Amino acid sequence: MNEHSPEQSLSRRRMLQMSLTGAATGMLIGGLDLALPLAARAQDVSTPDAALAELMAGNKRFASDDLPSLQHDLDILKQHTVEKQEPFAAVLSCADSRVPVEIVFDQSIGHIFVTRVAGNVITPEIIGSLEYGAAVLGTKVILVMGHSNCGAVKATMQGKAVPGQISSLFPHIQPAIDQAGHDLPAATKANAKIQATLLRESSTVISGMVKDGKIKVVAGYYDLGSGAVSLVE
Repeated sequence: MNEHSPEQSLSRRRMLQMSLTGAATGMLIGGLDLALPLAARAQDVSTPDAALAELMAGNKRFASDDLPSLQHDLDILKQHTVEKQEPFAAVLSCADSRVPVEIVFDQSIGHIFVTRVAGNVITPEIIGSLEYGAAVLGTKVILVMGHSNCGAVKATMQGKAVPGQISSLFPHIQPAIDQAGHDLPAATKANAKIQATLLRESSTVISGMVKDGKIKVVAGYYDLGSGAVSLVE
């Protein structure tokens, strides 16, 4: 998929700004009624395969600058998610500000249960959060998603002295460096796959649901330039 030009990226940002502003004021933008119901509701996604398919279909819409969900965020927040949430998917992503998960998958408020930490690494707190999403909220798929030019992976690869507790991330990511070497994209993909495997095997809640076919745990890689997410096998 081709990378977006600066003009296309600017168009995407303007679309986001206009849609959210219009929803807040109840205006019509370009003849579109921003209060129209979103076609795909989270609770309509009933199987792990369907949940993964919806995530990837949403990413294709994002990568092609076709983002209908942005027109409905505020309306859905007010009408459907004040008292409860029914996300169909969970995503563990890096904390990087260039990875806005809901936008990347063209999903609205309440559709994705998002956990974020630098390097998208598995910790007890992350496991507990994702277990809650799976066992209590009913998510059907968990995507552990790395991204291009990841600073956490790059810092681990360089192994230099860093301030504060930044280095606490390094032991979690080092196995991917050992496996893939100093190839940043390869190491980032390896890290996503290692973390997904760790989650799948270390959580008794999630591993049991995987065995029963109630949930999938997969790894992915988000390309900052093209906007495309690819699954890491």
